[in-house]
Amino acid sequence: MGNPIDFIAERLPLDDVMDALKHKQVPVHKRTIFYYLGGICLYLLIVQVITGILLLFYYQPTEALAYESVKFIMTKVNFGWLVRSIHAWSANLLIFSLFIHLFSTFLLKAYRPPRELTWMTGMALFGICLGLGFTGYLLPWNELAYFATKIGTEMPASIPVVGDLIKEFLRGGPSVTGVTLTRFFAFHIWILPLALAGVVGIHLLLVQKLGMSRPLSQESKNNRSMPFLPHFALRDLNVWLVVLAVLLGLSYYFPAHLGNPADPLSPTPIGILPEWYFLFMFQSLKLLPAHILGIEGELVGMMFFGLAALFVLLVPFIDKKSANGLKSPLFTAIGWVMIAFVIGMTIWGRLG
Repeated sequence: MGNPIDFIAERLPLDDVMDALKHKQVPVHKRTIFYYLGGICLYLLIVQVITGILLLFYYQPTEALAYESVKFIMTKVNFGWLVRSIHAWSANLLIFSLFIHLFSTFLLKAYRPPRELTWMTGMALFGICLGLGFTGYLLPWNELAYFATKIGTEMPASIPVVGDLIKEFLRGGPSVTGVTLTRFFAFHIWILPLALAGVVGIHLLLVQKLGMSRPLSQESKNNRSMPFLPHFALRDLNVWLVVLAVLLGLSYYFPAHLGNPADPLSPTPIGILPEWYFLFMFQSLKLLPAHILGIEGELVGMMFFGLAALFVLLVPFIDKKSANGLKSPLFTAIGWVMIAFVIGMTIWGRLG
């Protein structure tokens, strides 16, 4: 067969890929730091996959065994507690990084032509990762996860006609049971990861094809850039090492806890909250009155968040000024209002 590297190179277009990477340029300006966020998200996603596979060797997705299998991982398996902590912390850091990546891209108007599809696939990735966070939260089958999932799956019930159908589809029945656990497990390790892999591939292809967007404020200035290989790639690697150090530090000093096993017959404990990345929505819905103009308040809130998500998804086609290479202060203001709203409601929900 000869040299294995030559064998693979003759059958895969590796030379074309390397040639494209060698010619790829990264814009250099005072906001270049935001370009590292995409790499951070990709790195944390890889960590999620690796640690998730390791946890699958021991995890058992049944109502009777889920809690005990996680307990076994944390107490009996060598470094099992660390692997689970890394998985939990990398999930939180991934979603946190995605939030920053989303808002920084929005404020820098990186969604403008010809990168509309790059933006839309990025939004799809954000939604899938939220789904992964939501479905993975229940898998330990502990008290906190059980009741938080019960609250989370109740929210769609306010939607007319299809609300109850969505709730029962998520739960696999009228209430959160072992069926819900196995259903969430299927979503968490099969359905959503397969969707994620496809969308990540398309997103990376678009980024490679169209390159990185330069801020509007920099387009009329000296268009400096650096080669992706080796300059930016080495800097990206250094950032990954910093992220790894932070991840290991958090996992060691603040390990993930298991808590008490879920008991469906017990009343909902006081102060149960969803994960922090859903807290701004949860707190907003709590503040709404029972009815607004004759419409159920929770339904109004769900409609608001649905329309807001649709607006953000379609903003490349709505922001006409940026599409024409002009500054759009209105959309910049909208971006800052969204950031303030998410942060404010999250803090309020946590402290309240």
